[in-house]
Order: sequence, then structure tokens, then C-alpha cells
Amino acid sequence: MPHIRKPVYQGRMLQLDIDTVTLPNGETLDLEIVHHPGGAAVVVLNDRQQVCLLRQYRHAAGGWLWELPAGKLEPDEQPRVTAARELQEEAGVTARQWDELGTVMVTPGFCDEVIHLYLARELAHGTARPGIHEVLEVHWIDFDEAISWLHNGSLQDAKTMIGLNLATPLIRCQ
Repeated sequence: MPHIRKPVYQGRMLQLDIDTVTLPNGETLDLEIVHHPGGAAVVVLNDRQQVCLLRQYRHAAGGWLWELPAGKLEPDEQPRVTAARELQEEAGVTARQWDELGTVMVTPGFCDEVIHLYLARELAHGTARPGIHEVLEVHWIDFDEAISWLHNGSLQDAKTMIGLNLATPLIRCQ
């Protein structure tokens, strides 16, 4: 449906607009919309049935979270390329086998960010090179333990929770 967009803020990671829209029910209103280029996240499984989880400091979340390796898509970058780049930068790992798990919109009520999810296997280990803004620790957690964290509240990051859930059938059928 046609709408009027009023830019409010443009940052290095996102843009905020006020969109005047007419909804399918005929109501017209102003909506605050955060535009984000999207991201990619990776469930990384080694040959010992362990997944890579990052313990990462997130100021906006008020502290430390357990997360999958993930990051923002760069301009004109394919999501699978983003996933591989972020995996190498954050965890120092490369993978030979990749499976697409799907996409997710975590906050569609106000944000258009789409996160592409992957499962990576057949790993080679190297040196991590996180960015200066990334405060994180790399941990390898038994897959079954990570799934228990999913259910006991230890995980709060949506992309991590969804990624582990989507990867479970592929991992369990090995």
C-alpha cells in the first residue's frame, strides 16, 4: 500500500522513519519504522557435537548474552557470505558444509530487519578477529546442553533460540 515516509534519523547501522500508512482496515496512522540492512547468524557444529556460542556484552540488553556468531549484512553482500565472514571474525572458524535454516523477523512490529540462519559443519579453526566494538568470549557447548539452555531460560537472544530450534532436526538425524 502507498505511504508517505519522513526520515527522522540515519545512523551507521539503522535508519528511523515515520511512515504515514493506510492499513488494510482503512485506518490511516503514523508508524515509527526502524530500517536495518539485515543480518546472518550461524549454528556452528563441530565433530564432537558441540555448538559455538558467544558470551557477548550487549549494552542495550543490560549485560552479557549467549549468542550465535552473527552480524550485519554489508552493502551488496549475500547473507551466506556475511555468515561465513562473521563466523571467521568472531570465532576464528571456517566451514565447508553449509545448510540454510531459514529467515526470521524478530521485531516486525517496528523493524524490517531480516536475519538469515545457517548451520555450518566440517570446520577448520583459525584465529578470531572480532571488531573493537565486540566484547565477546567463544565457548563450545555440547549441543544437548545448549538445547537445555534454550528451555531453562539461559538463552534470551531470539536469533540464537530460533537458530538452535531450526537446526535440531538436521543435527539429530546425523
